[in-house]
Amino acid sequence: MSIEKEFRKLIAQYSGVSPEEVAASCRFREDLGFSSLDFMSLLGEVEDEFDIELAPEKLCDIHTVGEAMNLIASMV
Repeated sequence: MSIEKEFRKLIAQYSGVSPEEVAASCRFREDLGFSSLDFMSLLGEVEDEFDIELAPEKLCDIHTVGEAMNLIASMV
């Protein structure tokens, strides 16, 4: 499974939106209804799923699904 498909699947578990509806332009808080706790939990799952470690200073700049996917893709 591609990184993008797997990431969308993880997002769907937290947002209640189907993976197909998760667009790169979707904002985690505003469009998908993520709380801060949801976002941090998602990031923990992302680290486990893709075997990466996300630097806290880079996470402050992530607001959309596309920004997160670009960061993940650059680390895998």
